Amino acid sequence: MGLISKGAKCSVTGCDNDGVRSLTASKVDGTGVGIPHGLKKAILCKEHYKEWKKATKEDRDTEKARFSRF
Repeated sequence: MGLISKGAKCSVTGCDNDGVRSLTASKVDGTGVGIPHGLKKAILCKEHYKEWKKATKEDRDTEKARFSRF
C-alpha cells in the first residue's frame, strides 16, 4: 500500500488537495513547483502534477530520445 492510496495530501506549500502522483523530490525541485526542502518524496495533486509535466517536458523528451533505440 503506497502513500497515495493512504490518502496523502499534496506536498506543495499552501495546497490541501489529495495527492495523485508521488515523485522523488529531486525531480520536482527547481521546476517552480513550491515544495518544502528536506523531503525525499514529493506528493503532487492533479493540478501541480500537470504544472510539473509542463515545466519538464523538454527535459523528459531529451532523456527519452537519448535512451531510445533506433
